Amino acid sequence: MKNYSLPIFNCWFLLFLLYWQPIFITAQTGEEPEFNYIKGSPKGPEHWGELKPEWATCKNGQSQSPIDILNKDVQVNINPGDLRLNYKASNAIIKNTDHSVEVDYVGDAGSIQINCKQYSLQQCHWHSPAEHLINGKRYDLELHMVHVNTSNQVSVVRAQFYQIGEPDSFLSKFIEELKTLVNNRGEKAIGVIDPRKTNTDTFKYYRYNGSLTTPPCDEGVTWIVNAKINTVSSKQVQLLREANFDYRGKDNARPVQALNDQKIFLYGAKKC
Repeated sequence: MKNYSLPIFNCWFLLFLLYWQPIFITAQTGEEPEFNYIKGSPKGPEHWGELKPEWATCKNGQSQSPIDILNKDVQVNINPGDLRLNYKASNAIIKNTDHSVEVDYVGDAGSIQINCKQYSLQQCHWHSPAEHLINGKRYDLELHMVHVNTSNQVSVVRAQFYQIGEPDSFLSKFIEELKTLVNNRGEKAIGVIDPRKTNTDTFKYYRYNGSLTTPPCDEGVTWIVNAKINTVSSKQVQLLREANFDYRGKDNARPVQALNDQKIFLYGAKKC
């Protein structure tokens, strides 16, 4: 009987090397983004709903995100709500999606549980400045942790605010890999990343039903917006902006949308 172990080993080793090598497409592609965040631009936020038929919800939707969370619109609940976090470490890649810097979890990074239903953590990305406002205040950075249901549809997004201060320890773990994305479209492996290290655990949070904040602006998304504020250094924010390929150094935050009939709940807060 022939021995096939060595060729098989070489094949898998080659695939491993190919997967974990950084993959870049240089800046000189000439590709135009499908949409942008530039006010007054034909592809700006006010026109997203007109660019494609399947993006019409960006213009016609009644439960759009982000919103300005005002105290007068919030219903306070002293219990922590039926929210469970079940995250775990997983291999991940960091990439430039043209409109944001994103960390994609390659393996099983755990899940979030709401009302006894589980939603798998898929990726996280950043917006600067923050997209949601709290009583008219806009923070320096907002992290979105994106969860999907069994049909692979985005169902839950957890949002975390940051203000300028001490560096964010989570971002610090792959800051060198992030630097390689500047002036490059592409992605790079960053090893095992633990989403629990985002320091986003909180028993006080806002919750409402909204939408994706980028086209196609699909609705039916449950938003979990942490009430506590973390810190991030100005250098970290600037690096995220510089690595943001199509909006280098500029904002990538959608303007706030009308609240309409959306209800906002605040869990874990004391009633006055």
